[in-house]
Amino acid sequence: MPLKESPSQTAGPYVHIGCTPQIAGLEQRGIGDQLGTAMVSEGHGSLTLRITVLDGAGEPVKDALIEIWQADPNGSYTPSDRFQNWGRQASDLSTGVAQFETHKPGRNGMQAPHVLVWIAARGINLGLTTRIYFPDEDNTSDPVLARAGERADTLVARQTAGGYKHTIRLQGENETVFFDV
Repeated sequence: MPLKESPSQTAGPYVHIGCTPQIAGLEQRGIGDQLGTAMVSEGHGSLTLRITVLDGAGEPVKDALIEIWQADPNGSYTPSDRFQNWGRQASDLSTGVAQFETHKPGRNGMQAPHVLVWIAARGINLGLTTRIYFPDEDNTSDPVLARAGERADTLVARQTAGGYKHTIRLQGENETVFFDV
C-alpha cells in the first residue's frame, strides 16, 4: 500500500505578525525599535526601494515578509553606525508593497551592485532567495546575473523618481529567477 503525501509545512498566514509586529498594529515591548526597519541613520542620504511580490495569478502577496541584505556604498558588508546592511519589512496589507529606505550598494569584486532578497509568505514551503540589480549600473561582468541568461531582466529593478521599484513574480510568465540555497 503506497503512502500518501503529508501536508506541507508553510510559513502560514501570520508570519509577518511574529517577525514584524508593527504591521499588525502590535507594540514590541522591551526591545526598542522594530528589528530591520532602520537601515540608514537620519541625515546620511538614502534611496527608496519598493518591492512588490506577485502570486501566480498576478495579484500582490499582501502578507509577505521580505528581508534584504546588501553592501554599503563602498561595497563593504560590515555594518556601521550610519548603515545597517540588513532590513526587514512586511508587505503593506492593502497594496502588497514593501518599502526600504537604504543606500545604493557598491560593487563588491566582480559582483555588480545588488540587493539580496529573501521572501517568506503563506504557501511558500521554504524561503525564496533572489537578487535585485540596478539598471543604471554596469552589470555585464556580474557572474550571477550572467547565469540567469535570457531571464536576467527578472532581476533588474526599474528606476523611479527618488529610487527604484522591483516586482518579484512567484510563478507564471516572467517568473523571477530564484536561487537554490
